[in-house]
Amino acid sequence: MSIAKLGAVVLDCPDPRALAEFYAAVLGGRIEPGGEDWVDLVSDGGTTLAFQEAPGFVPPNWPEPDGSQQFHLDLTVEDLNAAHEKVLTLGATLLDEGEPDRTWRVFNDPAGHPFCLCAS
Repeated sequence: MSIAKLGAVVLDCPDPRALAEFYAAVLGGRIEPGGEDWVDLVSDGGTTLAFQEAPGFVPPNWPEPDGSQQFHLDLTVEDLNAAHEKVLTLGATLLDEGEPDRTWRVFNDPAGHPFCLCAS
């Protein structure tokens, strides 16, 4: 028996609304304001990705060995090349494309959090 259920994954960021809009364009779902410094992105399955304003936010520095990436999201996609182009258009930054036959690529979201697009 579990002790708890996951309520949300929360990302600190400088602009919660802008980052929620980025992830809504990537993942779908609906944006629900949670207050002046908080925004929820709720998926159709009920999972919540939340964004909290963090004054003085410093993004993780990937892949620096002396710094922590804190965590990252693995986002599964059917067409890696098409998804790659779409997230760049939305404001993501490519960090690591890897070898041509690799099945994932590493990006930063507009606030500097690393995430991976992974071929299904």
